[in-house]
Amino acid sequence: MAKKQFKSESKRLLELMINSIYTHKEIFLRELISNASDAIDKLCYLSLTDPDVGMTRDDFRIDIYVDRGKRTLTVADNGIGMSAEELDKNLGVIAKSGSLQFKQEMEKREDIDIIGQFGVGFYSAFMMASKVVVATRKYGETEANMWVSEGVDGYTIAPCDKQTVGTEITLYLKPDTEEENYSAFLNEYTLRSLIKKYSDYIRWPIYMDVTRTRQVESEEKDKDGNPKLIWEDYTVRDVVNSRIPIWQRTKSEVSDADCVAFYKEKFHELDDPAAVIRVSAEGAVSYKALLFIPKTAPIDFYTRDYKAGLELYSSGVLIMDRCEDLLPEHFRFVRGVVDSSDLSLNISREMLQHDRQLKVIAQNLEKRVRSELKKLLENEPDKYREFFKSFGLQLKFGIVSSYGTARDTLADLLMFHSAMHDKLITLDEYVSAMPDSQKYIYYACGDTAEHIARLPQADAVREKGFDILFFTDEVDEFVAKTLVRHKEKEFRSLTSDDLGLVSEEEKKAAQEMEEKNQDLLDFVKETLKDKIAAAKISQTLRSQPVCLTTQGPVSLEMERYYQTRSAGGELLPMFKAQRVLEFNPGHPAFQALQSAYERDKAQAEKYVRLLYDLSLLMVGLPPEDPAFFSEQVSGLMAQAK
Repeated sequence: MAKKQFKSESKRLLELMINSIYTHKEIFLRELISNASDAIDKLCYLSLTDPDVGMTRDDFRIDIYVDRGKRTLTVADNGIGMSAEELDKNLGVIAKSGSLQFKQEMEKREDIDIIGQFGVGFYSAFMMASKVVVATRKYGETEANMWVSEGVDGYTIAPCDKQTVGTEITLYLKPDTEEENYSAFLNEYTLRSLIKKYSDYIRWPIYMDVTRTRQVESEEKDKDGNPKLIWEDYTVRDVVNSRIPIWQRTKSEVSDADCVAFYKEKFHELDDPAAVIRVSAEGAVSYKALLFIPKTAPIDFYTRDYKAGLELYSSGVLIMDRCEDLLPEHFRFVRGVVDSSDLSLNISREMLQHDRQLKVIAQNLEKRVRSELKKLLENEPDKYREFFKSFGLQLKFGIVSSYGTARDTLADLLMFHSAMHDKLITLDEYVSAMPDSQKYIYYACGDTAEHIARLPQADAVREKGFDILFFTDEVDEFVAKTLVRHKEKEFRSLTSDDLGLVSEEEKKAAQEMEEKNQDLLDFVKETLKDKIAAAKISQTLRSQPVCLTTQGPVSLEMERYYQTRSAGGELLPMFKAQRVLEFNPGHPAFQALQSAYERDKAQAEKYVRLLYDLSLLMVGLPPEDPAFFSEQVSGLMAQAK
């Protein structure tokens, strides 16, 4: 029999199909099952108008057969089949897709969803097989034909004996090598795992031999003379795919409990999700989605090892198990699946072409997730707080990383610890509770709420009856700087040199005191040199002798953040806070400094350094010279004897 050559421009094209198109060899099984499903779809559609087909939807099936002795794997279907001419046209011409043609003809018909588009999926079989045999008989014809090929050398087509309509594709697997274990694809567990992963939701049942275990009587007797029971393995032919996915069923068919059970099994979670989102969209882009908002974060969620993204299906066939483009980074905690037949796939169907359809789905899903989070916040605030403790940091990152463009999406979802309420509250809650006299949203940064509450500047804010937001995440202040304001109320740090709390009379009194002590303040600046930008009399200090504030855009917390991430601990001038050392003129410590300045400049220098170290400690920074600090404190204690 004369061997025919592939009708492609060159053998190189087939080599490309085999070696370059697919990144994972296991994809071959998905492609062959998808082709089998397409063939059944065609005959099923024909059966609606042709009673001679003599088959109902329940009669159609896909079968997987394994022969370990011959090292063969067979995928069989009872679909439409192919004639000899179609074998030559479809398998002899690379990238010739009968499925695509059928899909185009039936585009407006319902219940017809052909997976194949490119006509190259079949050739993925050559990644695994040294020889491929296709035995097929087309519906309406009495003659069956066999297509045989060992790869780029070409193929043969000849009549064969096949009594039933449909197609059988048999792969003769390549010998194992040190790099590749082709025999694994003869293993029951491997095949079932691949079907579960890629083809679990093919609409037609997939049958294969599966191993079961049962108890049987043995020849051995127990002490009572009865046969002992032993466990034995047996083989049964059974359906191994789920067929209709839960997200394709109507809401009346699937309860919330069913969705929760699916979530736990699918994503190996122990806790119920915080929320379940069902989406069924029809229109220019049709898709279904089943999304879950987790209650708690995985251990590795905030690490580079965590893999985000939704599972993406096309007509029930898994295309990507982690499609990151379907949700923005700030919602990367969402788990779930999306299924659409409208997406433009690349030739291998392993990834997406970035087109309008994908963007539309992503935009709609973002809106739905935000809406669900907002609903959870309004209706179940305690539940939302638990969610926020796990994923609030991700929402904050979203504000900063988007440079504020995600403000409208995320600002209403943020929560911070309130000093007045001693719990997490939203920015809306903070602003709505502000007295008419309050101009700013006050916040302070620190490692813990307890530490922040003891900041010297907090006393002046509390005196006015104003609430303070405690920023304990290192990203918090960047959020405030990015947002600038919320509901027309500007954010203002407690370490700012102007808290907007004092009257004009108080400002005038402080200015007069500053003018009176200008020489001393100049001395302080000279002593500390570039450690501070200025020394001044405080307008807000009540009980503490000093405090450290900043002027300019960079705060102490921001400086600390950049410090931990700078190479060698060296900061660029733009990342250094302009520190201001403020004194409480009514405090005995300031009066002691005044006295020392008048009589003993050396002692006054020590006091200045000591007070500066105290200001550092109060904002959570270490003394610059711990030994000096310890020495001075010990000396003061000794003098007090």
